[in-house]
Amino acid sequence: MEPRLGPKAAALHLGWPFLLLWVSGLSYSVSSPASPSPSPVSRVRTSYNLGKTFLGLDKCNACIGTSICKKFFKEEIRFDNGLALHLGPPPDDLPSYSANYSDDFKTWRPVEISRLVSKQQNKISDGRICASAAAPKTCSIERVLRKTGRFQKWLQAKRLTPDLVRGLSSPLLRCPSQRLLDRVVRRYAEVADAGSIFMDHFTDRDKLRLLYTLAVNTHPVLLQVCSDPALESLSGRGFTSGSEGIFPGAEGWPLPKYLGSCGRFLVSTSTSPLQEFYGAPPDQAADLAYQLLGVLESLRSNDLNYFFYFTHVDADMFGIFNNGHLFIRDASALGVIDRQEGSQAASGAGDNKDIFSCLVSGCQTKLPSCDTIPEKQNLVLVCSQVLPLLLQAKFPSPVQEEIDAELTRCADGTRPDPEVLGAASRLKDILRPLRTCDPRFAYRYPDCKYDDKF
Repeated sequence: MEPRLGPKAAALHLGWPFLLLWVSGLSYSVSSPASPSPSPVSRVRTSYNLGKTFLGLDKCNACIGTSICKKFFKEEIRFDNGLALHLGPPPDDLPSYSANYSDDFKTWRPVEISRLVSKQQNKISDGRICASAAAPKTCSIERVLRKTGRFQKWLQAKRLTPDLVRGLSSPLLRCPSQRLLDRVVRRYAEVADAGSIFMDHFTDRDKLRLLYTLAVNTHPVLLQVCSDPALESLSGRGFTSGSEGIFPGAEGWPLPKYLGSCGRFLVSTSTSPLQEFYGAPPDQAADLAYQLLGVLESLRSNDLNYFFYFTHVDADMFGIFNNGHLFIRDASALGVIDRQEGSQAASGAGDNKDIFSCLVSGCQTKLPSCDTIPEKQNLVLVCSQVLPLLLQAKFPSPVQEEIDAELTRCADGTRPDPEVLGAASRLKDILRPLRTCDPRFAYRYPDCKYDDKF
């Protein structure tokens, strides 16, 4: 028999501390004698309903999934104390929230809880869905999406093929290959019994969630298929073998660990934005720049013959773990070209336009043909928009002049690919000896004491 809970304990048992505070200080205010306080069951129910709305569970199955919801409501995921002190909802414009995650209530580790898109963008896209069916603003979004021609094709499909995603606005799906889509299905973490390239084990609900996620933001899908399970501990110095991801961590695919989703939020391992390191000391700046150039190299050249390219970049797209390792923290702007199988260009994409094609802002932006993406693209973007702010005025002469000169060459999009790639290679050679070997760089320490390759 479970122990009987007092009023406050019962109210906290299934809810989140910060959500309970939303209800006008329900759990922490003292009611006047003339006004009886709500029952513990009522408080729990109110907290639960607020949680569902905040997370977007009330919008499922137009959502990412529900794989980690139990963690929220069992309080095994807790928002940082700074947020928990608010007596009102968190700011709507926050794209993500810092939190802590536990499996046993004893050991806690930092995680990041991210929106699929902003709350305002969700309102706009939900309104577009209702308007597409000439329905009221408060229509059943799921019912409208289920009736679309595209989803009806998904219901009949046994395999995710390029024609089923043609017309979606994500750069990841601009020119998909069958090999890539097979890997998406095989590693999709929001279904049980993942591992097959066929969707026989997908329920109708699973198919709608995957389609919605691919249409709105492919970042969660990339995390699921590229991340390394070894990162879940947040204690390793780097990638280890044994990854089950589509792009194994042992090969250096630089994305955080996907822990799960709930409604329209996803949970991943926590990183600090690269922008926070613009004032870093010279040796740390050199280390981060060296890592970033290495990340771009692995996206361009790898054993699996996938070429990942950014459509745009900013410093917030890259993050650093507490062990000093740099990763891509926002993969929403990543496209992919399959060099082995060849990508099926989005010919006739205009004929596949539907409500799923434009659920987010910028969906009308015309993306370049896959055949025109140059190998230098990632380097030109990063060398012009990210690295100068990280490396400017950090080093003594003549090293700083050498760095600036190679950055200028690397950022020049008018130069041929070989010249830009050569400038990036020379920049790495300059930065390598500027890095130091000490415990601040735990991802390569103490290995760097004994092996020059670290």
